[in-house]
Amino acid sequence: MLTDTTLKSKIDSLWDKFWSGGIANPLTAIEQMSYLIFLKRLEDKDNANKKTAEKRKVDFKSLFDKKVGDLTLKETKECRWSYWSQLPGEEMLKHVRDVVFRFLRSLGSETSSFTQHMQDAVFIIPKASLLQEAVKIIDDMHISQQNADVQGDLYEYLLMNLTTAGKNGQFRTPRHIIRMMVKLVNPKIGERICDPAAGTGGFLVNAYEYILESNTSPDILEYDEEGKAHHLIGDKITDKKLINFLKSTAITGYDFDTTMTRIGAMNLMLHGIDNPNFKYSDTLTKAFKEKELYDVIIANPPFKGSIDKSDINERFKTQTTKTELLFVELIYDMLVIGGRAGVILPDGVLFGSSNAHKSVRKILLEKCKLEGVISMPSGVFKPYAGVSTAVLIFQKGGKTDNVWFYDMTADGFSLDDKRDKISDNDIPDIIEKWNLRSSPLRRGVRGDDGYNYQMVADAPTKKSNSSDKNINDRKSKSFFVPVKEIIENNYDLSINRYKEIVYENVNYEKPENILNKINNLEQEIRNELKNLKNIL
Repeated sequence: MLTDTTLKSKIDSLWDKFWSGGIANPLTAIEQMSYLIFLKRLEDKDNANKKTAEKRKVDFKSLFDKKVGDLTLKETKECRWSYWSQLPGEEMLKHVRDVVFRFLRSLGSETSSFTQHMQDAVFIIPKASLLQEAVKIIDDMHISQQNADVQGDLYEYLLMNLTTAGKNGQFRTPRHIIRMMVKLVNPKIGERICDPAAGTGGFLVNAYEYILESNTSPDILEYDEEGKAHHLIGDKITDKKLINFLKSTAITGYDFDTTMTRIGAMNLMLHGIDNPNFKYSDTLTKAFKEKELYDVIIANPPFKGSIDKSDINERFKTQTTKTELLFVELIYDMLVIGGRAGVILPDGVLFGSSNAHKSVRKILLEKCKLEGVISMPSGVFKPYAGVSTAVLIFQKGGKTDNVWFYDMTADGFSLDDKRDKISDNDIPDIIEKWNLRSSPLRRGVRGDDGYNYQMVADAPTKKSNSSDKNINDRKSKSFFVPVKEIIENNYDLSINRYKEIVYENVNYEKPENILNKINNLEQEIRNELKNLKNIL
């Protein structure tokens, strides 16, 4: 999410230039802006890779110093932003259209999904003056210094101009929520990672960066004020096969929007994934065949969507057209045994009473090890949507004994449309308690007075900084619930079903005292009115 007012004003200015320049379709404008931002960051990233190679003392060859597609070496060198952005207006327009876009369409290997997506990419900026103005604004943004996934931010911010925003779930997950989920799922080097509804690729980028962060020496890392790590050189990864796997095979994304596949593929490339596996596909339809391929899936699938019944893949046992339910079964199907998933779902999935809702929850509890349910406040996705959501963390296979619940009430931002930064933030506590957690309960034993729980011998021995004295106090923010109790409650996974509400005792004044005060006030009013009447 864009919070920098200067950057917002620059993007607003860029939008205005495109609008007045004759590109009024928001999605077309987003594509053209993204191409230019990508070309700017491509050279910045190339320069950064050169410095990283020098740190690691390995050979480096610039992307612009080798032949690409049918371009000559001279033409490739002249595709640097620093070169063509200095050309006179008409010459710049012609060079970008005839040379730079040929370079853009040829990036990556011949079989890479990026190349496939870009083959029909068209440069449609009509006037040299518009291109010059756009280049100047993008230069003034100082994108490389923003420490942000600017392409994704651009799409998110510009969605405010779309009347369809949110109807198909086409809004980005806030970056701090993505980082929280990635930390909870904990992807590792050598694992295959997927997002079946990838959008701009935010989950995939963060999973990739998390793996690099986990494998970079602490003295090299630097963190910004948002807690995002920088200088991710992955110096601890000494096996070249693992590095190649991470950069070319490990990360896969799917989306059924061609704009998203292009922006997502560009996003992955800019973060160091050489040949992004970002594929155009509707993963819920009959055409999608992939099964049991991935070790980790992290996703925020579309809410409130539906699919034509005749198009639904035969793999689904859940009888529904609701996409949020079908995606849960899809994710289960795409995971290998032991694979882990983190998924955002609307609250209705957790307690819906239909057979389809219950069927999905049965999959999570009976065919998976459902580890955690984190209830998020309804303002997390504002200004695009006010729906209440939860993050579910589960593992395919295994056995659910107890489910860890957490009641998130603040995420570090105001829960209104402005989403201003605030001090209240449960995310650090969520991550701390998640890392220290270990199911502290044996299976619930039904007694006359309800469930009686016993601490297991291997309960956590680490001391948490949390203020909770009782690890399973259902009045606190986090607690465990035995699966038996959940099943008896019709597989309900909503936190309100199990959380104990603390009611404060309020001492009310006796009714007769209140009546006496009212009578006294009325008498004072009568006296004042009488005095006023005498004066008049």
